[in-house]
Amino acid sequence: MGLPKKKLSTTRRDRRWVRYKLHGVSLVECGHCHKLILPHRVCPFCGYYKGRSIVEVEEKEEK
Repeated sequence: MGLPKKKLSTTRRDRRWVRYKLHGVSLVECGHCHKLILPHRVCPFCGYYKGRSIVEVEEKEEK
């Protein structure tokens, strides 16, 4: 198993992990109801995907 020839300073070690960060969620507008949804997924509000009805969505009754 390979071993490091010299000790890595904490700065050099930490610089390696600078690129690894969380990215924000990308949202797109639904073509049917114009609400923001995750890309490449059926709209949970209207049930449409790529202009076609895929899932029938039940509307909730307001009290």
